[in-house]
Amino acid sequence: MNRNWRLVIIAGLIEILWAMGLKYSNSWVSWIVVALLIYLSFVVLLRALQTVPVATAYAVFTGIGTAGTVLVEMVVFGEAFSWTKVIFILLLLVGVIGLKLVTSESSEKEGIA
Repeated sequence: MNRNWRLVIIAGLIEILWAMGLKYSNSWVSWIVVALLIYLSFVVLLRALQTVPVATAYAVFTGIGTAGTVLVEMVVFGEAFSWTKVIFILLLLVGVIGLKLVTSESSEKEGIA
C-alpha cells in the first residue's frame, strides 16, 4: 500500500470524527471543530487523489466513513446492536476492498508521488 492510499484511509478516519460531530455538536466551538475536520478530511483526500483513481478512492473514503460511523455509534454511544447492520457493514467493506483489489497499479494516474 503506497502513501496515497494511506492518505485515503486517514481521510476516511477523519470523516468518522466529523460525522459524529454533526450529531453531537451543541455549541459554536464544536461546530467550528466539525467544519475544520470536514475541511481537513477533504484536503487529505485531495492530496491522495494526485495518483489514486478518483472513483475508487472516493468509494474507499466513504466506505470507511460509513462503516466506522455505524460501528462507533454502536460501540461508544450505545446505539442498538443489530446483526443486520453488521452484515451490511461487512458487505460494504467487501465491496470497498474488492474495488481496491481490482484497481491495478497500472490504472493509477502517473504523476507526482
